Amino acid sequence: MTAFPKIAKIQYEGPKSKNPLAFRWYDENEVVEGKTMRDHLRFSVVYWHTFRGTGSDPFGAATMARPWDDGSNSVENAARRARAAFEFIEKLGAPFYAFHDRDVAPEGATLAETNRNLDAVVRVLQEEQRRTGIKLLWGTANLFSHPRYMHGAATTCNADVFAYAAAQVKKCLEVTKELGGGNYVFWGGREGYQNLLNTDMKRELDHLGRFLHMAVDHARKIGFTGQFLIEPKPKEPTKHQYDSDAAACCNFLRAYGLFDHFKLNLETNHATLAGHTMMHELDYTAGQGRLGSIDANTGDLLLGWDTDQFPTNYYLTAECMLVILKYGGLAPGGVNFDAKVRRESFEPIDLFHAHIGGMDAFARGLKIAAEIRSEGVLDTFVRNRYRSWDAGIGAEIESGRADFASLEQYMLGKGEADPNESGRQELLENIFNRYVG
Repeated sequence: MTAFPKIAKIQYEGPKSKNPLAFRWYDENEVVEGKTMRDHLRFSVVYWHTFRGTGSDPFGAATMARPWDDGSNSVENAARRARAAFEFIEKLGAPFYAFHDRDVAPEGATLAETNRNLDAVVRVLQEEQRRTGIKLLWGTANLFSHPRYMHGAATTCNADVFAYAAAQVKKCLEVTKELGGGNYVFWGGREGYQNLLNTDMKRELDHLGRFLHMAVDHARKIGFTGQFLIEPKPKEPTKHQYDSDAAACCNFLRAYGLFDHFKLNLETNHATLAGHTMMHELDYTAGQGRLGSIDANTGDLLLGWDTDQFPTNYYLTAECMLVILKYGGLAPGGVNFDAKVRRESFEPIDLFHAHIGGMDAFARGLKIAAEIRSEGVLDTFVRNRYRSWDAGIGAEIESGRADFASLEQYMLGKGEADPNESGRQELLENIFNRYVG
């Protein structure tokens, strides 16, 4: 039985196409800066929103029509759902997928039963990976949905819950290795606090550091060589999460001796909630050598929560790809569509429309970024703006040869600093718009 009987493989038809089930910009074989679009973008479909999202929200019940899913919590239904997922991903032409353990298999009455359920569905995932050639970008454990995690998982006040979370990550990490996953992600959905009056913050952070060291040790023990990732998010569901933004994550990793073992998985909607742009989070992280992967989505700036909408803004995707190209790409990470169709877009075909639009937006952003880089106008301006650091006193400062005393003597002799030059922000924004338009 096919889940999408009326949908054929999505093809590239070019910018003039008006076919809603065709790519206008994403030609997986087109070479940009020496690599194909497929290799640059490494698109991944998320299991949780695309195949577990129901359309429910705090104000209304489920709306999604998913004929292949009978709504039961059975392993049989989970297997059927997995086959539908691979049919969708294959027809879309994305090379990767990603999942939480609880997305793909139902939780049982005990940890042992839960692990058996996961093993049963993993066999289906293995079959489908072999059949289609689609690979696992990353796996992760859902350590936030079950009531046991109400106080957190690695940062819980309950040692038994910490132990349960460790067992769950152990299993998920082993499954990720079994499926050939290139990465393993930690998203601390409840690793934070609601009120400091009942929280020992230092102890919780110490426990989180210990938990992640245990993961590193177990990966080494089982021979998992994929990249560990942390996904920053400032709030929601907790008032404050310890992985609040890229800078906080990098500081935490350094403080707990984990910096060499982890990179970051950045998300646009999370950057917005942290009061940053995605370009800021990308540039900061990449400058620290910690850029690993991205979740491709966007938020509604009129709403103050994580709406996880599909990216369609070419300006946003061009900014993202400028930074990603500047720092050499994402592999073994990718562009992972942690995005969901709107509650009102409830038919299965809407899943195709959403992903096609997101893939085209990033393909267009890639082409815009490559054109900007090839003409070099922005790079030339930035280099010229910082030219005072390339020789003379600037070079002495950067090399470490200068100190306060020598700089005082330099300025006493010179009398006054050289005049500043205009930053030309408006000009540069106009130049950027020439490429996007």
